[in-house]
Amino acid sequence: MSSTSLAVLTKARAKFGKQLKERDYSNLLACQSVPEVMVYLKSHTHFAKVLSDVNERDVHRGRLEMLLRQQNFNEFDSLCRYDSDVSTGFSRYVIARIEAEQILRFLILMSSNSTEKFIFQFPSFFAKHTEIDFMKLATADDYGEFLKALKNTPYYDALKRFEPDSFGKLPVSEIEMALYGIVYKELMGSALRNTKGQERDELQSLFFTINDYMIFSRILRMKKYYDLSPEDIRRNLFTEYSSINPKLLDEMCKAESSAEVFKVMQRARSGRMIKTIGYNYAGDITPRVKYKLAKHNLHFSTNPSVVMISFLFAGETELMNVISLIEGVRYKLDKAAIKSLLIY
Repeated sequence: MSSTSLAVLTKARAKFGKQLKERDYSNLLACQSVPEVMVYLKSHTHFAKVLSDVNERDVHRGRLEMLLRQQNFNEFDSLCRYDSDVSTGFSRYVIARIEAEQILRFLILMSSNSTEKFIFQFPSFFAKHTEIDFMKLATADDYGEFLKALKNTPYYDALKRFEPDSFGKLPVSEIEMALYGIVYKELMGSALRNTKGQERDELQSLFFTINDYMIFSRILRMKKYYDLSPEDIRRNLFTEYSSINPKLLDEMCKAESSAEVFKVMQRARSGRMIKTIGYNYAGDITPRVKYKLAKHNLHFSTNPSVVMISFLFAGETELMNVISLIEGVRYKLDKAAIKSLLIY
């Protein structure tokens, strides 16, 4: 193993070791207010530096989340500097994913005539990492102007085929799939270009499994909230990087109940994890699978690219946990209910 690879493995595991432990979550769950949560994060966790200038008595939830996201981004960015051979592609993936999140968020706000909220919630730290002029995008009054703001980006060609219906509503679900299709291709393209052999196989297995569960969750969601035919459901799935047998996929699309979808998924090779992850609801499954795989890789993988992306996934999970905690404490939710949302 090269010294560079060893440095990536060592640094990633050291950073992972500083993430919140079970005792931290127990102490945070015992907090009675958001200021108490803030005091604990500033005094006892690796978030101390990014929160050092925040007044815990007068913290805005939006700014707090932005700072935590910035910390997560910076942690991964610093890790990428250790190995330029694999980090360039992964950095581009992270940027593409944030771009997709913000584009989708703007369109959802546009559908509700609330685009004025976009800039106030935009992660300002991200502006220097993207070539998209989000300030210009934020001024778009309709879908045509929105597309013009994306004219010279990879997203333009993917989104120009969509248009609002007669009521001004956009096919948000289809747009979401198109956006994340671009993001996932960015990720897979990098993995296949920059790795080989066992390392490539390990990355491919990781990404395919995660995408399998994203497909599974998407089918469950479309069956619950949309009255779509099996053919329409199938068209709304990103299956290019999936290990699910096409026959099983068709069975899930045609299933008449969520229970039946679960049964079919469990027959797939990747679906066998469902029984071991302790999920609370369908939407909870994919993030739990992602964290389970990431944690395993951080402990046992010897491939720097696998450990690097697994650290990113683990950091995302931790961020999601902290945000859930803050929201739960803020709205005085039952402690058991808040704990059920946490993944660690």
